[in-house]
Amino acid sequence: MATTKTATLTFRIEPNLKEALREAANREHRSIANMVEFLIRDYCDRKGIAIHRQGALFDGEKKSTDDGR
Repeated sequence: MATTKTATLTFRIEPNLKEALREAANREHRSIANMVEFLIRDYCDRKGIAIHRQGALFDGEKKSTDDGR
């Protein structure tokens, strides 16, 4: 079973925005990290920004080193 890799994102935000994010996450029964991910995905979807499948980043490398045996 393949493991999903994640990346760490660290940024500063105004305390009032952090509290609003915390409230939004609580209302949706999500963690803050999951709420940020949801908001990014929603924004990208509305703006037509493609989010590529994570495995697709490595498929080309995998195929080039796999000799098919």
